[in-house]
Amino acid sequence: MPVMRRSKIRQRLLIMLVTGIGGMAAAAISFASAVYDAANPVPVPVIGKDQVVDTGRWRVTINGAHMSSLPPTGTKPFEPKRFLLVDLELDNRSVASSNVFMNLITIKDDVAPLQPKPTYYLARDKWIASAINPNMPEKLVAAWEWPADRPEPQTLSLAIGKQIYKPRDNLYGAPNWFDDGEAAVVELPVTQAVETTEQ
Repeated sequence: MPVMRRSKIRQRLLIMLVTGIGGMAAAAISFASAVYDAANPVPVPVIGKDQVVDTGRWRVTINGAHMSSLPPTGTKPFEPKRFLLVDLELDNRSVASSNVFMNLITIKDDVAPLQPKPTYYLARDKWIASAINPNMPEKLVAAWEWPADRPEPQTLSLAIGKQIYKPRDNLYGAPNWFDDGEAAVVELPVTQAVETTEQ
């Protein structure tokens, strides 16, 4: 076999060896980094009301919370009920209208109601909220029906979810927003509302 040909074969083998070692080292570093991040999570900031939370897809401001015997529509239920109402403002930062905010806020307290997800109402017309348009902040009311057998809360801890944007996801190769833990926890007092009843 000519010397030049042997030299080329050795060069290719060396390149393959270096590439393989480099790939294994990169995989090991990535795995170690993931394990370290899982073992040492970044603490979630705890804030008060009226502070803007950047979740990636949304800007969220929790403005207050109160208990009420009326839902946000103002119509008295046939049977007496209690509602936990949270006033908030949402600003859609994406390029398209979206109603993917139903899982955005969760109650972290042990006294949380059995109904995990609130119903969202538009503050301006007291009706159930649908899609929020980009760059048009909207005031909303999140409503939980409070169980009669649980004491009404004096304070509240709300976890605000976080999302990240991927221009190309791993499954479909399409752009999308994905949940990414919690952006912040909002702690605030719960007050009693002055109520007016609509028949």
